[in-house]
Amino acid sequence: MATASSAPKSTTFDRSIVEGPIISAVWMIAWPSVLQNVIGGMQGVIDHAMVGRFVGFSGNAAVGVAFQIFLVVIVFVMSIYTGMGVLVARFAGANDAAAVNRTVYQAFLATIVLALCVMAPVGWLLSPMLLDLVNAAPSVQVEALPYLRTMFVGGVGMMLMFMLGGALRSAGDARTGLRLGVAMTLLNVCFNIIFIRGLGPIPAMGVMGAALGTVLAGLIVSAYGFWRLLSGHLVIHWEREMDWRWDWTIIKQLFRFGLPAGIQGIAMNVAGVLLLRYIGSLENSAQAQAAFAVGYSELFSFITWTSVGLMGATAAVAGQNLGAGKPERVERTVQIASRMGLGIALTIGLLFLTIPRFLLGLFGMEDPIVLALGTQLLGWLSVSGLFITTALTYSGGLTGTGDTKAPLFITLVSQVAIPIGMLTVIQLSRPLQPTDVWMAILAGHMMRALLSVQRFKSGRWREIRIDVGRVTV
Repeated sequence: MATASSAPKSTTFDRSIVEGPIISAVWMIAWPSVLQNVIGGMQGVIDHAMVGRFVGFSGNAAVGVAFQIFLVVIVFVMSIYTGMGVLVARFAGANDAAAVNRTVYQAFLATIVLALCVMAPVGWLLSPMLLDLVNAAPSVQVEALPYLRTMFVGGVGMMLMFMLGGALRSAGDARTGLRLGVAMTLLNVCFNIIFIRGLGPIPAMGVMGAALGTVLAGLIVSAYGFWRLLSGHLVIHWEREMDWRWDWTIIKQLFRFGLPAGIQGIAMNVAGVLLLRYIGSLENSAQAQAAFAVGYSELFSFITWTSVGLMGATAAVAGQNLGAGKPERVERTVQIASRMGLGIALTIGLLFLTIPRFLLGLFGMEDPIVLALGTQLLGWLSVSGLFITTALTYSGGLTGTGDTKAPLFITLVSQVAIPIGMLTVIQLSRPLQPTDVWMAILAGHMMRALLSVQRFKSGRWREIRIDVGRVTV
């Protein structure tokens, strides 16, 4: 149901998303989203691979630990993008361009304030304490501290990239985000070559160089993306006649739908940090942290990147179809996306089982203990991937339709209570073993998939409405 606004309507949105074959609509948004996530995630792979070659496994551990901590803060700040995606998809489904443009502009204003006034100063001050919290080894902390502080101060470019790509995807244009992601990754590779290993008069910076390359690439590409938006070359664009003031009604809706996702993201990443703490208590903790950083944070990310891409595509297509008043197409969208994710997860999982040492070797993993732990972890993750892709695609259906609270509670149970509770109980009875941590990860993913499917099938998302005063969808 939609109530027309007084703003002029636009016909620039791709109506095949809400009118054409559903599998084509999902594929049209999914393949650029998945590929963008894989290419964007390759930045982390490149960082780890080059750091592993030129610094060693302590450098890999430093990047893995520092980036995990960085995610805890950045995910909360970027929670407004979930709210933005819900609104943009609904308004695009209702074919209201003015509401779409206004929503994205308000998300931009909020990003600038949160990044520069909250994330940068708080992150800089708390970085040493956060590294202590995860039990990072002293040699790891030395490398991780400058990396972490650089990411906190300069991460606004990366955030704006996520914002623009998410807004365009929700509006039906996933290809522009893909092109920007490719450009950002290529720039990051070039900067890594220069800063990590050194080039000419520029000295080798090691782990710090990886952070600097990521920050500069994000700032440059996000600036170019917003130039294209302002020049009117994208489906979303800001015009001079637009009201440039804060719109607190829209801001309230951004946080209404986004805040649960932000808390969910923090919960997941706090759970990740706690896992690092448990891993830090293992025998050979530095080697275990390096195996986890490469096996889970990087190699397993080939499953999570694709699944998150499918989740974003599912959210966009589901949101647009609900905005167009077609809930039956929402259900079909989630089913199709889930099948795509299972196919990808099964393929990657087979690689984990058949060539684990080769995959770990790509990151400079040569220490025998690291190789043994990494191979063991990949075996567990080959099964876990089937559950996490199911969970994420169904979460995309929930989030895209505006049911952002349910994934929060599901996360608290499956990603925090179950794995952390298991490890706490085990540690009280005997010393932890690496397999205890790997088993806890799998148990959490299994529960998350089960609860996400059950919640979506309950159909409560059908009744959610958005009201920003001028528009109700």
